[in-house]
Amino acid sequence: MLGMLVYIGAWLCALATTILPQWLTKSTALLPVESYDLGLWETCVVQDIGGMECRSYDSLLGLSSHLKLARIFMCTSLAVGMLGILVATPGLSLIHSCSDCGGSQTKRTLTIAGGGLGMISGVLCLIPVCYTAHLAVTHFFDEKVPDVVPRWEFGDALFCGWVAGFLLIVAGLIMVTSCTCLQVEPQPVPQRRYQAKSTDGNLRKRFEYV
Repeated sequence: MLGMLVYIGAWLCALATTILPQWLTKSTALLPVESYDLGLWETCVVQDIGGMECRSYDSLLGLSSHLKLARIFMCTSLAVGMLGILVATPGLSLIHSCSDCGGSQTKRTLTIAGGGLGMISGVLCLIPVCYTAHLAVTHFFDEKVPDVVPRWEFGDALFCGWVAGFLLIVAGLIMVTSCTCLQVEPQPVPQRRYQAKSTDGNLRKRFEYV
């Protein structure tokens, strides 16, 4: 149950990372009242007075390669994560299912499969987030660019993506280990046999207790 709760929260965090436009942010010294946000689906201009204007990208073919890959990885991560939640839900102890198709062994298999899909989803989420952060760091410390030129910096969505990726991996590990390492098989009840003799010595009765 703990793994499933962390799983759902991490998936929602990954969804927020995909939607938020604050993957990278940039502010200029010439116009400090405005800052720019770059996301997977749109770019935004934010003003200090609280106004925000966003515009979607005009063409998919005009996007840079890293934005296209980031879209693909994040959408795949969400799809794999949702599939893992659907697979692991029947394996929860509170869900009375699979009673006629293998019992506890089937529920354990579903939980392990859901946890594995959760870890894959976390890795797929971390790849575009870490790569975008790597590009931002590389461009920020590029000596060929003059210091007066504004540079992109980390946005809130990147931190949200890191949290989502690590929590998805942690949730998957919790679900897998709870079914492999912490599962205790019930021990069979030992059988004992008792014999009792009648008091007259002529009749003998045997009683077997399990």
